[in-house]
Amino acid sequence: MGSSFLQANSLALWLFSLFALFTFTEGEKLLVIPQDGSHWLSMRAVVQKLSEKGHEIVVVAPEVNLLLKGEKYYKRKTYPVSYTQADLDIGFQKFSRNLFKKVSFPFTIFQEYWNNMYIINLFFENCESLLKNREIIKYLEEAHFDALFTDPALPCGVILAEYLFIPSVYFFRGFPCSLEHAICKSPNPVSYIPRCYTVHTDRMSFVQRAINLFANSFETTLFKTLYNKYQDIASEFLQRDVHLPTLYRNGSIWLLRYDFVFEYPRPIMPNMVFIGGINCEEAKSLTPVCPLIITMKSDISKIDL
Repeated sequence: MGSSFLQANSLALWLFSLFALFTFTEGEKLLVIPQDGSHWLSMRAVVQKLSEKGHEIVVVAPEVNLLLKGEKYYKRKTYPVSYTQADLDIGFQKFSRNLFKKVSFPFTIFQEYWNNMYIINLFFENCESLLKNREIIKYLEEAHFDALFTDPALPCGVILAEYLFIPSVYFFRGFPCSLEHAICKSPNPVSYIPRCYTVHTDRMSFVQRAINLFANSFETTLFKTLYNKYQDIASEFLQRDVHLPTLYRNGSIWLLRYDFVFEYPRPIMPNMVFIGGINCEEAKSLTPVCPLIITMKSDISKIDL
């Protein structure tokens, strides 16, 4: 199990590096629009790897953030936002506490909704500040980036890729309720694939399938509720009516940070790639002392038996 995760980790970095080598043959410019928090930890490893390949990388981040600090392997462009560091810290603390509360279905749906809304509203202010910052937008226009690398959990990077008319690579764990499959029109049969919060397996009774159907209808409503504001600001920024799922479908490659170890197997689109192993740190060799301790504990347990 461990070796397969490590192989997947290496494969994910190799895959994206290979894509970069063939797409940016002379070490071209890559624009990165990340999401703050734990989302950035996995993306940062890929950004570092691409920098080592000779690509010029610019990360655009808000001045108020948790983990989006400057690093030597990329250039960071910042912009002011309307909220404070205290607002951000409080929001993430509430989000973390609520995330581990155990409640039964269907109350999990409402908990998920309220848990996400505060953070999403905060990050909407972040996105709005970026798109209305003429200095940053002018810089992005004149920089002539070759591609955009973004975490599309929230669509600010997706909107910018459309505006700059450059190919985009998505890198994320997925939308609430695995809505990436619905957005990309992947086959997603309700009778077989359990919907979020139901805790069903792929073998469901008639009643469970009825509940699954109800949860499925809720997923579309959830997406519209969570992302409706972004559709409005996208239309304003792009100066035309836009359909947010259509913007998402313009992504060139979807790098999904999960795999079928924890998810149900399902058909996917050709531009969707599972890279679940990238979440795992590379294992280090045990020191000479560790095997000795393990052996001693094993011997003691045998004596106890």
